[in-house]
Amino acid sequence: MAFTLYSLIQTAILCTNAIAVLHEERFLSKIGWGVDQGVGGFGDDPGIKAQVLTLIRSVRTVMRVPLIIVNSACIVLLLLFG
Repeated sequence: MAFTLYSLIQTAILCTNAIAVLHEERFLSKIGWGVDQGVGGFGDDPGIKAQVLTLIRSVRTVMRVPLIIVNSACIVLLLLFG
């Protein structure tokens, strides 16, 4: 497989898909990254764990519909051009 722009885009899509399918109650809470973990007080700087949890929640919320469209486009491109 050649190192092309399409392979970089496909890698980014796969990583975004991996973040989007993480289930908070079934997977993240088992490793200690659930809803109640990583919550600081008002005015405290959030730690790395809290920032990663916020990123995961944001990706799941914001990227749901665009990921469906982008995944469908990638599937059609792969079917047409191999």
